[in-house]
Amino acid sequence: MYVFYCYGHENIRATHPKTIEFTKDTDLTVRGDCIVGVRATFDASELKKLRGKVQITVEVNGLQDVFKAVINPYFDDDHEIVFRKSRYSSRRTLGHQLSKGSNRLDRNIVELMQTPDTVMKVTVEEIKVF
Repeated sequence: MYVFYCYGHENIRATHPKTIEFTKDTDLTVRGDCIVGVRATFDASELKKLRGKVQITVEVNGLQDVFKAVINPYFDDDHEIVFRKSRYSSRRTLGHQLSKGSNRLDRNIVELMQTPDTVMKVTVEEIKVF
């Protein structure tokens, strides 16, 4: 299991149907429609230890949402994490076969993340079944 945190931004929209992204960037334009958190605190070397199928839980102010993916063993990005529904791979892609896009995340969580100092806890854990 691995836990990291990210923060809200007024331009978070989370409307992309095929991807979810976390970034260490501090700023965001409305074109980043798959991004659900900025100023992410993840350590890529820790994420590279994950294997197989994972469940990702996002939590904000007691609200939780969950999605699943299959780890891309070639992930190698220190700045961004992308989960994709497709099997498209890049060094930013941490997971494939995403169970839902950012547009299907709990809209109450998305609304909370539109406030800059809101904190999101992100837990990534390996699971046996999908």
